[in-house]
Amino acid sequence: MIKVLIVDDSAVVRKILSDELSRYEDIDIVGTAVDPYVARDKIVKLKPDVVTLDLEMPRMDGLSFLAKLMRHYPLPVIVLSSLTPRNSETAIKALDLGAVDVLCKSGSAYSTQDISRQLVQSIRAAAKARVSALPAKKADGPREKIDINSGLLTRTTHQIIAIGASTGGTKAIEAVLRQMPAGSPGTIIVQHMPETFTQTFAERLDSFCPMEVREAKDKDHVVPGVALIAPGNQHMVLQRSGGNYLVNIKGGPRVHYQRPSVDVMFQSVAKHAGRNAVGVILTGMGADGAKGMLAMQKNGAYNISQDEKSCVVFGMPKEAIKLGGVDEIQPLSKIPKAIFNALARNGNT
Repeated sequence: MIKVLIVDDSAVVRKILSDELSRYEDIDIVGTAVDPYVARDKIVKLKPDVVTLDLEMPRMDGLSFLAKLMRHYPLPVIVLSSLTPRNSETAIKALDLGAVDVLCKSGSAYSTQDISRQLVQSIRAAAKARVSALPAKKADGPREKIDINSGLLTRTTHQIIAIGASTGGTKAIEAVLRQMPAGSPGTIIVQHMPETFTQTFAERLDSFCPMEVREAKDKDHVVPGVALIAPGNQHMVLQRSGGNYLVNIKGGPRVHYQRPSVDVMFQSVAKHAGRNAVGVILTGMGADGAKGMLAMQKNGAYNISQDEKSCVVFGMPKEAIKLGGVDEIQPLSKIPKAIFNALARNGNT
């Protein structure tokens, strides 16, 4: 049984979430809190496994509370935020402070049933997540970049890097892209995240990564030096037009409860890029990406998985490994070098 504490200043939201989540046998709503001060006392008393947290609350805002919580009493926290650009910026900051996931509150874009289904999946993932205390002081500015031999870089458009991630993936993707040189092959990324949040996430990465990072738009070309992140609530597939690659952004049913889906992207990479691709699967719950990664491998791609120790949730990598589609398992810090080693091998065969 997963013990959950709901922290939200809205009595209506607290009631809706409590009623919806209580329908699941593996979830126990142990309490609710109207603000961070009440939440602090209830966390100590009730010892929840997972906390859902609103960011806009009286007396203390959610970010300040999250920072204090992760420094002194680290717990898996899921942030619930309204679907606005300003709130998406705050939500991305929450992930940076240690929240394991961000979800939208129900509203015009999402039904209560949709958000409760996504929240249940997120709670189950969070309950298995590895969380650690926030450092007392966080270093400012970009980290020192790993010097990857520029001779491994191919200045052509035929090589593709495809990355998929979910719970804990925002930090994992950041760790990889920080070390990717500006001339890296075209990169496409699916991170399970709501719409508007992905644009903010891409803009944040673009501010300090050597590559240009942006949210993908339909018919964007996949070119060296650019990383495209799938928009929230839309699938992204790779296509080929003559000698060039481009992406198609589209709707469609959720796959593994997700849109965008890693599997949808990987399957398209298998079909259109084959041996010219390197696939990477990072931290996340569930099996999204496993079948697509196997299809990539069968078509000649080389695939890399994050190892269990460095994952926040060892779900998606575990399923891909179990299915046999992974060629190499590496800790997060060594994945960029592994990518370029694989690109070099592909370029010489």
